[in-house]
Amino acid sequence: MNRHLLTTKQAADILGVSQSFLERDRWAGAQIPFVRVGKRSVRYRNKDIDAFIESRVFSSTSSYSEQEKSVQA
Repeated sequence: MNRHLLTTKQAADILGVSQSFLERDRWAGAQIPFVRVGKRSVRYRNKDIDAFIESRVFSSTSSYSEQEKSVQA
């Protein structure tokens, strides 16, 4: 098992988002799982970042719309 944990900055760089995006994600219910390694220290596992990316792969905009409808139902 790869135990290398990513900082919020490293995870944000991989995803191409801001650190604030990840902070808001954690506050709003965490679509991207995270690991709390102290009172204030948060890390991300590579496998969780990869799984999040894979969950966001679509072949067309209509397939995205269909997935959104099933999530809302």
